[in-house]
Amino acid sequence: MSQAHTLPPRIAPVSFEGFSRDFPHFSDTLGASFERFGFAVISNHGVPQARIDAALAAAKRFFALPEAQKLKYKLPVGGQRGYTPFGVETAKGEVNYDLKEFWHVGRDLPPGHPYRSHMADNVWPDAEVAEFHETVGWLYGALDQMGLKVLEAIAVYLGLDRHFFDSTVDFGNSILRLLHYPPVPFDGPHIRAAAHEDINVITLLLGAEEAGLEVLDRDGQWLAINPPPGALVCNIGDMLQRLTNNRLPSTTHRVVNPAPERRGFARYSTPFFLHFNSDYLIKTLPNCVDPSHPDRYPTPLTADDYLQERLREIKLA
Repeated sequence: MSQAHTLPPRIAPVSFEGFSRDFPHFSDTLGASFERFGFAVISNHGVPQARIDAALAAAKRFFALPEAQKLKYKLPVGGQRGYTPFGVETAKGEVNYDLKEFWHVGRDLPPGHPYRSHMADNVWPDAEVAEFHETVGWLYGALDQMGLKVLEAIAVYLGLDRHFFDSTVDFGNSILRLLHYPPVPFDGPHIRAAAHEDINVITLLLGAEEAGLEVLDRDGQWLAINPPPGALVCNIGDMLQRLTNNRLPSTTHRVVNPAPERRGFARYSTPFFLHFNSDYLIKTLPNCVDPSHPDRYPTPLTADDYLQERLREIKLA
């Protein structure tokens, strides 16, 4: 057997330059990666690296604060805004909590918006990290806009109108998570992020200076995701898997503990969890159902009902 047949499958980067240069090809290539792996790697995404670095630097300054100062921003809103301390989030079905702490930024809603009943206002650690609001708020907006463009490509890949998703996510409860995985100086049952699937529509991930992200391939093997510097990792979430009747899979993934020589180093990353609008009814797309692919999800439910059910499962609500 040739060497080509013995190599593990690889998630090849897709250049975002194709979005404006050859959109049909970009859509086909990106969609094929999602359909095969549930993940895609997007290079040349155009989000300014200097501004990404500024937001990450502000996050690092916050996580370096004393625990008592950080806990001032722990809010009783199901972990969806502000600070969530180390040792809380636990993957569905797991006993051991993940080795991470994080900060959540959500969407700013206009006064009187009906979603304000369940989407809390953001909090900002202005007294401790003066630049946090500006830099991190900018990153939220940049990833929100990038997510819309990825959804345009997905819509065309699925045979839908290019802007099908625009009105389904414009006020979605999307979350930017600033993640800090502290050094792991010991062996034990806990890992940085146990195997899980994302709840939302799509996730966009920047950063991760340290290795560790792995994807469970269809043959049961774990594939390490090592994107080129400056690339964006994107994956399908459970809500889009449900909408597409599993044509686009929400793939199990994890963040493993570092190799012994890297145990003294922290890991930081900034996933953006893009969500449908709260009252959007997740109902299987008709063009994803046929005699060979019967509807796996015959009972529709709203995005917020699904979100709350899943948050309870991972101990964030």
